[in-house]
Amino acid sequence: MSTKIHMAVRGLGCPVRFILTAGQKGDAPQAEALIEDLPADVVMADTAYDSEKLRQTIARKGAEAVIPNNPSRALKYPLDKDLYAQRHLIECCFSRLKQFRRVATRFEKTAKHYLAIVAIAATVIWLR
Repeated sequence: MSTKIHMAVRGLGCPVRFILTAGQKGDAPQAEALIEDLPADVVMADTAYDSEKLRQTIARKGAEAVIPNNPSRALKYPLDKDLYAQRHLIECCFSRLKQFRRVATRFEKTAKHYLAIVAIAATVIWLR
């Protein structure tokens, strides 16, 4: 069974919270749990996280949603492309996590053990 890591990072690209789900699970439903109780002025995500419910949750936090519109969306929201360019921090964070061989190759057989390895790798990233 494939798995997927959903992650929230702080401004400098260090992981703050992550959730491990089955590979076939959608991205947008995981986002609310990721940002719950986290302070933020801006919430950035890729197109897979574009949902009206998530945009409303972000607005209730008093934050700005910087999420590209899904091509099938009827109501298009403006996108601050300069701010969206900063989303590379999450990609850099995933890249740093994948430098840990056990994260990249998924040696762990169970989701619980794999999540523990990801947590250890995230801790090391914070300590660097």
